[in-house]
Amino acid sequence: MAIITTTEMFKKAYEGGYAVGAFNVNNMEIVQGITEAAKEENAPLILQVSAGARKYAKHEYLLKLVEAAMADTGLSFALHLDHGADFEICKSCIDGGFSSVMIDGSHFPFEENIALTKKVVEYAHSKGCVVEGELGQLAGVEDDVNVADHSYTDPGQVQEFVEKTNVDSLAIAIGTSHGAYKFKPGQKPQLRFDILEEVARRLPGFPIVLHGASSVIPEFVETVNKYGGKMPDAIGIPEDMLRQAAKGAVCKINIDSDLRLAMTASIREHFSTHPADFDPRQYLSPARAAIKEMVKRKIVNVLGCAGKA
Repeated sequence: MAIITTTEMFKKAYEGGYAVGAFNVNNMEIVQGITEAAKEENAPLILQVSAGARKYAKHEYLLKLVEAAMADTGLSFALHLDHGADFEICKSCIDGGFSSVMIDGSHFPFEENIALTKKVVEYAHSKGCVVEGELGQLAGVEDDVNVADHSYTDPGQVQEFVEKTNVDSLAIAIGTSHGAYKFKPGQKPQLRFDILEEVARRLPGFPIVLHGASSVIPEFVETVNKYGGKMPDAIGIPEDMLRQAAKGAVCKINIDSDLRLAMTASIREHFSTHPADFDPRQYLSPARAAIKEMVKRKIVNVLGCAGKA
């Protein structure tokens, strides 16, 4: 088994009308829960690492966890840098064994975004690595990403961006948001499928990515709140909207907040009934199982990629 690029899996996903899940990893239990779910569902998988995760767990630890998971499951995964802020962090991940990186120049003017993305692409391709770029900005807060308001992708820019950068996939902004608090009170979740359809028309066959696509599963929020949390008005992206996107040009859907909620809900519930426990294995084992079941739910009910590995 080996760390692979997303090229072939995206080609199959586009042609097959499904999406591949890109799940953020931070520690061993999260890696195990995600990869065990992929094995049981025989699903393709992208494990992705944010800058915050690299600071927390360290690059080498995460790399070895992914290698161990491949040996354990017998599956090959893509290893992706999520929201690379600059050329240096992308280069570090490319040189350090990642098969895919995202360079997020979406906060720069269009021409600067092109120049930065092109620089990363040229280096990545010389090393056999693929690159995800971004046009438009998602609102929300998650790790090092903090954006106040949406800036929807302009479909009129996508073809020029892809042609000038030679990027391998493109993250677009159509109404998803980072973090658990995706919408203001009273707002109704709505994805701009008109933008997605126009982007797909201008980039036929090209893999599109959705960030900020956790559904903020209500039962996890309820459990967190039941056992001492405070998460009012935590509304995510409805799963039926994500299923619709996965059947079109969207080949990669990012999921992070739902992982955090699954783990946190399980741990809070465990301590409510076992307050004297102090062995991490006692509360991390059910947390790992909760992540596994949540990922299986995503693979089957949202991504549609079960049996596609």
